[in-house]
Amino acid sequence: MNVRVLRIELKRSVAPWAGAVVLTTALAFLYLIRGSWWTGTTAWTAQWTSMALWTRSLLFYLWPLAVGLGALQGLRDHRSKITELLTSTPRPARHRAATLAGATAITLASAFAFLVLVGAVQVVANTEYTHLGWLPISLVGALFLVAGAVLGMGAGRALPSALTPPALTMGAFVFTALMHMSLGRTETTTATGITSTEPNRVSLLSPAVQEVRHALVTLSASVHVGQTIWLFGMAATGFALLVAATPRARLIALTPVLAGAALALLVLPSDPRRTYVVDEAAAELVCDGPVCVTKTQQGRLADLAGPGKEALRLLHGALGSQAPISIRENATVLPEGSTPQWSRKTLLFDFDDDIIAAAKGGELTRALIAKGMVPGCSPVGWSSFGGDEFAQTVAVGWVLGDLGPLPGTLSESLRHEIDAETRPVWKELKALPRAEQFARIDAMRAAALSCKGDAFDTLKGGVSR
Repeated sequence: MNVRVLRIELKRSVAPWAGAVVLTTALAFLYLIRGSWWTGTTAWTAQWTSMALWTRSLLFYLWPLAVGLGALQGLRDHRSKITELLTSTPRPARHRAATLAGATAITLASAFAFLVLVGAVQVVANTEYTHLGWLPISLVGALFLVAGAVLGMGAGRALPSALTPPALTMGAFVFTALMHMSLGRTETTTATGITSTEPNRVSLLSPAVQEVRHALVTLSASVHVGQTIWLFGMAATGFALLVAATPRARLIALTPVLAGAALALLVLPSDPRRTYVVDEAAAELVCDGPVCVTKTQQGRLADLAGPGKEALRLLHGALGSQAPISIRENATVLPEGSTPQWSRKTLLFDFDDDIIAAAKGGELTRALIAKGMVPGCSPVGWSSFGGDEFAQTVAVGWVLGDLGPLPGTLSESLRHEIDAETRPVWKELKALPRAEQFARIDAMRAAALSCKGDAFDTLKGGVSR
């Protein structure tokens, strides 16, 4: 396939339109629909791995589109009624198939590469941590589009009907939906009795990935290898169907995709904990004295160090030997729905925590004190409002000597609710002898750090349960 032939093929095929549809719909989705890919440390323009995973997640609907557009391309000779003419020419069928598949592969891969480039330009401006661990995620994503389009072309050539493209598109979409919602999920129950689902090995045959919930999480190498095997089998079947001339040859052409699926399932991890794994290099700590963040957030260390050291000083003055001695970004990734794990001597925080994310300047010290006193016991991946926030407000007021709102509680109604709940407890606590105040605070911290009781009830003098 020379450049001239490829140029002609691009002019007279739907390949350029396929690339345009993939690129424009993907950019429209990312920029026009507000979602979790816009904010926090997992925003699609915040970190390299997050960018790669968010763009891969769009394959949930881009891949079915690629399959359908490929099928439309595969019908071209049938629509033009020149199939017999082409088979009578001396040029081998594989050459024509390579030209047809190559044009679409180039445009789809280029469209996806441009999408990644748009994100990459913004990531460069938002992070100081650069690595290449995200590249296999994007490469496999581009390969999914190419393999899907080639498979669609082969199916369109083998089943020359106007119904083939929409039927294949809908079938591919149903496949990705089932892999994401039911067939590709395994139900699990956490130690606290909370039921959730996790992706199983079969779901990894789907092009889509899970929603990005932690900046340190990436796909394992075995996932990349297994999916690549599956995709080469898919592309080989599509190409074989393009050149097959008899029903027997078309049946034999199904062998690569079936073999690829079987081999891929042997390589893909069976344990969900080996599918999405922590990027150890990204999780390494960068420290300024007792204040540490992961490499992904090293650009924020300078702004955090001063308020962090001040928070440690104030906590030591209030708690003495019971105070935490260091501050560290929480790099532990727990299963969704599990109970958080906290340390008495290390103040763990997350940049996506509501009060940390909302804190600016001096407010960051107050926010870190709140996390050191009552880190929060909502199950991982869940959000709630109530006792923990009330306990944090009173505890921070006890350390600083004044009762004030926490960062992130900017709503007037929310502030009023917090004040109504916490001011009576604050006054009661301050009226107690210092030793009894400390005893209640210590009991509250024990309940808050172990997540085995209600911190606010304990602070009010109740029994932790």
